Formats: sequence, C-alpha cells, structure tokens
Amino acid sequence: MLPLTAEQKRRRWLALGVVSAAYVLSFFQRFAPAGIAQDLAAAFSTSAASLGVLAATYFYVYTVMQIPTGILADTLGPRKILAIGGVIGGLGSFMFGFAPTLDWALAGRTLIGLGVSVVFIATLKLIAVWFEENRFATIVGIFMLVGNLGSVLAGSPLSGLSQATGWRGVFIGVGIVSLLLALASWLIVRDRPDADSAAHRPRFNRTVVLSALLSVLKNRATWPAILVNTGMSGAFFTFAGLWATPYLMQVHGMERPVAANHLSLWFGGFAIGCFFIGTLSDRIGRRKPVLIVASHLYAAIWLLWLSGLTMSLWLSYSLFALMGLVTAGFTLSWACAKEVNPPLLSGMSTSVANMGGFLAGALLQPLVGWIMDRGWHGELLNGSRFYDLAAWRSGMLIVALCALMGAMATWWIRETRCRNIWKQA
Repeated sequence: MLPLTAEQKRRRWLALGVVSAAYVLSFFQRFAPAGIAQDLAAAFSTSAASLGVLAATYFYVYTVMQIPTGILADTLGPRKILAIGGVIGGLGSFMFGFAPTLDWALAGRTLIGLGVSVVFIATLKLIAVWFEENRFATIVGIFMLVGNLGSVLAGSPLSGLSQATGWRGVFIGVGIVSLLLALASWLIVRDRPDADSAAHRPRFNRTVVLSALLSVLKNRATWPAILVNTGMSGAFFTFAGLWATPYLMQVHGMERPVAANHLSLWFGGFAIGCFFIGTLSDRIGRRKPVLIVASHLYAAIWLLWLSGLTMSLWLSYSLFALMGLVTAGFTLSWACAKEVNPPLLSGMSTSVANMGGFLAGALLQPLVGWIMDRGWHGELLNGSRFYDLAAWRSGMLIVALCALMGAMATWWIRETRCRNIWKQA
C-alpha cells in the first residue's frame, strides 16, 4: 500500500476507535447471559435447555450472517454496514430489556445478534485496507484487547450492576449507546484511505460474488483455519457465554461474585492474550507454532474442568487467567485464512473462518443444557435448577471435545510467515 498522509493516519485511528467501541458492545452482548444467567432463569422460569436456546439465539444469527457480512464488507463497504448494524442492534437491546416473556426476549436477542454480527468482519476489512500486511495480527490484537473490555464488563460488573439496579435497565442503556455508535460510524468511518473507495470494491454481481466465495471455500488451505476457530472459540463461546458462572457455583460451591470474578479473569486474560499472541506471531514471522502451543494448553485445561477436581481458590483463579491467555490463540485463524486467499477477498476469507466458532456456540449452548437436563433430579437452588457433578460432566465433555478438535486442527495450518501466499495456496 502507498504511504499515508498525516491526515489519513489520524483518520484511520479515529475510525478504529469508533469500531473498537462498537466491538466492546458486541462482546458485552455476546457474553452478558453468563453474568445474569440466574436472573434470566428466575425472570422467565426457564429450564437449562431453554436458557441455552436464549443465549444461543445470538450465535444462530451471528453464524448465518458471517458469510453475507464478508460479501457486504467486500462490496457495500464497512461504513454502511456498521451504521445499519448499530441501529438494528440498538432496537434489539431495547426489546430484550423490555421483554415481558421468553419469546420477546428471544426476538430481542435475535435482533441483537443481527446488528452486532457485522462489526468484527467489517473491522478486519478496514484493518486489511488501512494497515500494512505484516502488521495485521498486531493491529487485530490491539483491537481485540480493547474490544474485550466488553466481555470483562459482562462478568463481575454486569452481575453487580444487575443486582443493584436490575438487568433490564442495563440493556436499555446499552441500546442507547448502540444507536450513538451507529451515528458515529456513519460520520467518521471511511472504507479506504483514498477518496474514491467504491472504485476499489468488486461490484455486487451475484455470479462474481458466488465465484469468489467458492474460490475461498475450495481452497484447502482455508479449512484448517476454520476448524481451529470452530474448536477453540466454539468451546469459549459455549462455556463463557452461559455456563461458566452456574458451573462454578454448583460444582465448586462458589458464591456468585466469586464465580463472576473467575469469568472476568478469563475475559481479561483473553484480552491481554489477543494483543501478545498477535504481536508475538508478527515479530517471529510465524503463525503455526504459536497456534499449536496455545491450543494444546487450552485443551489440557479443559480436561481439568471436566474432572471436577476440587482446587483452592488461587489455583482456580490462576487457571482461568491462563485459559484466557491461551484462548486468544484462535485469533490467529483469521490471519491464517486471509493470507492464503486473494487480498481483495479478505472480508470473505476472514468471515468464513470466523463462522465456525459461532456455529459451534449456536449448537453447543442448547445441547449442553439439554444433556444436563437429562441428568436433573428435580433439585432447585434460588429458583433455578441445580445439577450435580455427573450432569455437569456429561455436558462439559462436549465442550472439551470441541476444544480438542481445535488443537488437532492446528497441525494442518499452512505456515504463511505473516505474508500473503495465496498464489501458491
């Protein structure tokens, strides 16, 4: 890319600040059900399976929208889809906050998922266009570090605030912020450094778009990145997005604030890990070895949670922090997919890789709940269902296997040495 002027550099960082704020909101919405799982179960008098469906609705829509978002990012441009997504997500948050029944809450979560589904892929497109190729993972890591403040807020802060003021008011306030960010995206974000951004986008021709998408999917080098993302982030979204807090309370006997602190440590570790893993990969000029080490540590920790082993508080805190750091390994899957496909199709290639984890979250959250319901013996705790270790172990086995699959897939990643090699792929 050509050197940027001082004004263009200022503009790109300002735009990245706006989309980072939108991503904070996106991450908050993604993991919020975990922080208020007990409140939602009591408010709607629902089972674990139904609660899983409520949380997973976000992931259903997010999954379906990944490839369309990649196409729209490459054709319509990030600015427009970010503005439209902000409006839709804000309306969904209002609906969720005011929901009188579970059906209304499901509809609200659907709109939330639809609105925020465009943020990440649009941002990857902006980073690919506005920054140098060998800085891609580093900039994505900085973006993820900031964005993950949303997941941290969905832990202890959300749990405490919802107990103090009620969870509904929190989501109404989030809806207002979403609308403001939609306006900021329209006013500040630009698709490319040069003025005529439309000239650099492929025209929205159905035949051309489908041909481009098929070229990404037919590329065998794309699929290991998809499977790594599916396994690692799928386990993350399934457990951290809903089941972590109830698991720690029911299996390890923790009070709700302590369990929420564990969740915040996981999210905080993930945020820090995103920055350091992306920076490390760019500096050593390698993707594969970093992914292999992170994914295998991640899978090993899941085996400990599957065992239900009794441990001291400092050890469980340490494991959650470490798990956050190594969870961040899956963020390299976007670079791995981008670097084996044409640069013009960076939106499609990253969206295809990103789809796997959300599909796993969409399927596994209700599946884990359904499996645990099969082992429920009718016990209640504070108005919600109580599950023994055997029931939790049955549900957790699915999540652990998902993480193990992601670790195995890293061995088939094509090493790009942090540059685009699509002509050789």
